[in-house]
Amino acid sequence: MARKVLASERITLPPASEADIRSGQVHDSVLTTMLDLAKNYRIGVSVIRSGHPINVFGTNRPSDHPRGRAFDTWQINGHAVVAPGTSRSLITSYMRAAESLGSYNVGGPYQLSGAAFFSDQTHHDHVHAGFRS
Repeated sequence: MARKVLASERITLPPASEADIRSGQVHDSVLTTMLDLAKNYRIGVSVIRSGHPINVFGTNRPSDHPRGRAFDTWQINGHAVVAPGTSRSLITSYMRAAESLGSYNVGGPYQLSGAAFFSDQTHHDHVHAGFRS
């Protein structure tokens, strides 16, 4: 799966995220979900493991990122999540798709109904997808 993610023309990764995947420390749930999302969306990933704090911002709770069980998407179909012109429906459909593919913790600029979803100031510019396993 790692090779497929790295080779996908529909998934754009920064060098640190490419290195995370090559390290073998990214959980299969993350890789599988990125590949499944890329069937319907072109995605720009900002962070997987590297560059993310150990704890969730502003808390003492461990983040899923350092354990290789989360990824953040800053761009969907060529549109930055934070851009005012990006369609709300594009972002919310992406958030719902991430949840339907197994993410227990989907954050973004919009609060959706359902236990998996959250929104806060930290997530105004990207969509977070976290996994338990």
